[in-house]
Amino acid sequence: MDTYLTGLATGLGLIVAIGAQNAWVLRQGLRRAHLGWVVGVCIASDVVLMSAGTLGIGFVVARAAWMLTALTWAGAAYLCWFAFISLRAGLRRDGEALRAGGGAGPGLGPVVLTTLAVTWLNPHVYLDTMVLIGSLANQHGALRWVFAIGAMSGSACWFSALGFGARALSGPLARPGLWRGLDLVIGVVMILLALRLALGAGRGL
Repeated sequence: MDTYLTGLATGLGLIVAIGAQNAWVLRQGLRRAHLGWVVGVCIASDVVLMSAGTLGIGFVVARAAWMLTALTWAGAAYLCWFAFISLRAGLRRDGEALRAGGGAGPGLGPVVLTTLAVTWLNPHVYLDTMVLIGSLANQHGALRWVFAIGAMSGSACWFSALGFGARALSGPLARPGLWRGLDLVIGVVMILLALRLALGAGRGL
């Protein structure tokens, strides 16, 4: 049980932070748009990454500097595009972009692709979720999968709470001005994250 709880706390500690993935889950939760798919993709991605790290694949990834650099620049470019879309929506006067209930938002395909992009184009997800979790899990020897399952549970709890918690608040917060403000904040966060990735690429992460 101690190993499981340690894994749970470690998983939560790595995931609970402002980032593109969390901002996207929050956004979709408030819009109540394809939320089950968004949460499911995030959790499934973490399960795959944590399992790969526990199996030792993170050792290879940590030494593939060219791959991490390529992902860094691709992720920075995508975040800039994401920031542009969010800022444009935030500057609209009609407030339709984030109106509760989904409105005329993107369909399931674009939403799933964006969820995959904000997850898999972030090089830090490989360093943290795969390499770090994998390394820590393997320090527990025969109990490494207990630790990994704890970390996976942390991921499932966090994304479910973030997404469905936001969904529960979407009704009381359904004011166009608030939606536009949230989109503006998300746009600024995306720009800052893109700059962070670009600077990290310049320093070799």
